[in-house]
Amino acid sequence: MPLIKNTSYAGPPILFNGHLQTIVPGLFRKPLSLPFERERIKTEDNDFLDLDWLKGDHKKIVIISHGLEGDSRRPYMCGMAQYFFQKGYDILTWNFRGCSGELNKQPFFYHSGATYDLNEVIKYVENNYDEIYLIGFSLGGNLTLKYLGEQFETNSKIKKAVAISVPLHLKSSCIKISTGENIIYSRRFLKTLKEKVKKKAALFPDIIETEGLDKIKTLKEFDNQYTGPMHGFRDANHYYDKCSSLFFLEGIQIPTLILNAKNDPFLSPECFPSALGESLRNIYMEFPDIGGHVGFSPRRRNEIYWSEKRAFEFIESDD
Repeated sequence: MPLIKNTSYAGPPILFNGHLQTIVPGLFRKPLSLPFERERIKTEDNDFLDLDWLKGDHKKIVIISHGLEGDSRRPYMCGMAQYFFQKGYDILTWNFRGCSGELNKQPFFYHSGATYDLNEVIKYVENNYDEIYLIGFSLGGNLTLKYLGEQFETNSKIKKAVAISVPLHLKSSCIKISTGENIIYSRRFLKTLKEKVKKKAALFPDIIETEGLDKIKTLKEFDNQYTGPMHGFRDANHYYDKCSSLFFLEGIQIPTLILNAKNDPFLSPECFPSALGESLRNIYMEFPDIGGHVGFSPRRRNEIYWSEKRAFEFIESDD
């Protein structure tokens, strides 16, 4: 599809670079108090996933996936959930394994390519809805795109998808976030990831080693020692090669919007594949000059975030 070049986003002037556009909404966005209903479902491998529902007896549902070390009730998740719920959709925001405040049962967590869990969620809800829509943020965006791209027989109920601030190419994005001025972000992620490994190692001391854990300084080092081997990959590079959604885009069979800001401090140049986008039949790529990572703040306080309006506009369109 042609790239969407006439993007309508214009953020608040006071947030004048990608870091501010990332950090300010991440830290200071007012949390919403929504009447979520928590449900726990059992996975095929005897683990569990915690789901948060907003139900209005609608026949359309939006399933929203969060980012790295996020959870189902982060402000960006709640903002998207509230907007679509008010527009007549049931909502399901779900937690990746180990992200709902309780460690999962298996000796592993979640990762960027763990589409088996998204599949469990979709299978769980599909019989109750006529139409299913998928929205993913960051890691959840990568997961969503990979899931759609590897479906040889697309579920006919899944109509459209939106992926926001997506690290389409995991290796280069992981390197970028761990260098220079961006290292503040990777250190924040590493802190909670290391804590989870220590807790998991206490439960599975014969499987998970913590030697050298405190010396890890970058996300790639963590993925090389833990994320990759823990989930069946040889190392970080093998994990990135097998799970980067960039390599699955050609298989996507439904209209899908990829929304990445060019000043996103998390994303490498490989996450803006304009030439590829023009050749793909079902993929729409929109790359605003500004927006940060999972940012897209409104120009005025108390207005709807642009990413929420844009996602709804795309899902409701005839494309």
